[in-house]
Amino acid sequence: MKNIAVIGSGTMGNGIAHVFAQHGYTVSLIDISDDALKKAVATIDKNMGRQVEKGMLTEEAKKLALSKLTTTTFLKEGVRDADLVVEAATENMDLKLKIFKEIDESTKPGTILASNTSSISITKIASVTKSPDQVIGMHFMNPVPIMKLVEVIRGYRTSDEVTATIMELSRKLEKMPVEVNDYPGFVANRILMPMINEAIYSLYEGVAGVGEIDTVMKLGMAHPMGPLQLADFIGLDVCVSILRVLHDGFGNPKYAPCPLLVNMVQAGHKGIKSGSGFYQYKSGSKELVIADRFKK
Repeated sequence: MKNIAVIGSGTMGNGIAHVFAQHGYTVSLIDISDDALKKAVATIDKNMGRQVEKGMLTEEAKKLALSKLTTTTFLKEGVRDADLVVEAATENMDLKLKIFKEIDESTKPGTILASNTSSISITKIASVTKSPDQVIGMHFMNPVPIMKLVEVIRGYRTSDEVTATIMELSRKLEKMPVEVNDYPGFVANRILMPMINEAIYSLYEGVAGVGEIDTVMKLGMAHPMGPLQLADFIGLDVCVSILRVLHDGFGNPKYAPCPLLVNMVQAGHKGIKSGSGFYQYKSGSKELVIADRFKK
């Protein structure tokens, strides 16, 4: 396995491309926008520069990694020679099904098709392809170059051989793969999202403020960041999407997104990506400031 195609150049996509290129793989990064691709390459360059500053990467290794990376807005061209395609598009079922139909028709026989989905059924995604045994989930964690976990999700028809290949590939990327089965939210988000949702309910019902809730979870449960800050980091719109997948998949009202969360997303307050969520974010500033509407 030498040639990797990554579909989607956003936060997750450029991080995945970064890791593969850093480990010597030839990477084709694909998106519908040249501007998005230019921004992604600049982000990868910047993040690799930080690795050089910290002694985690040499300048020569950085140059070599960047030379392994190409970009294109033509999906068929980008995936044509791939041994593995990793889809990292928006967490939307219809979009992912459309992408997988297209890449299934455009890749060579034997190409493994992986999705970085954080909650959508791999079995459902695989159902639109001619070779569902070749489809698997590769759920990287954000930020991809730093986080070690890869949740490897087996669809109902994913083969043992494909699973073993992706587990070994993840190790070659210096990640820690964990194999899980295909049920709504898998493991990570089935546990994480109800916790985040409950934290939002605690705010919604006036149990405590933003800072108090996050402080309790950081100091009391040794979490590196509180659930409300983490929700902002993930993207409040993404949290809503995942909770709805859980709610639809299990039919259990406990997974229904909190009305406050839904309202915030509808109002355009999506966390870091929009500049405002439970906290306010200014470019270049690391100071954590509670959003005005939540200040006492």
